[in-house]
Amino acid sequence: GDDFDIEKLRYGKIIIMADADVDGAHIRVLLLTFFYRHMRKLIEEGHVYLAQPPLYKIKKGKSQERYAFSDAERDAIIAEMGGNTEAERYKGLGEMDPEQLWETTMDPERRTLLKVTVGDALFADETFSLLMGDEVEPRRNFIEQNAKF
Repeated sequence: GDDFDIEKLRYGKIIIMADADVDGAHIRVLLLTFFYRHMRKLIEEGHVYLAQPPLYKIKKGKSQERYAFSDAERDAIIAEMGGNTEAERYKGLGEMDPEQLWETTMDPERRTLLKVTVGDALFADETFSLLMGDEVEPRRNFIEQNAKF
């Protein structure tokens, strides 16, 4: 809020790292709403990022291993690798061992980060207000339209 001073910022990046599922999306919405409402300058000046952990680990034998970030990417990798592949779906970051988490989500050389824009945070804020607000009908409509996504 009023006490926040961007000039006293001690870090160049704030990276939100949450599970790659619906629960993780909810956590991201809550955190983005907080930053948007109370420390908007962080977003306006490009300091807030989202880490992108994988949803799947695809293995073929002992030598081939790749990660997929969506169902479509998983299917494409499986088709590319051919038969006898295994696809393991991560339920969350806590299921990864430390090496996997480093390799896929934390290593600056290999990780995927998405820079949050004011538009992203505004959408998160509007969604949060809609879902947590007093009006039932707009909330019901939003849930019905977006439940399958």
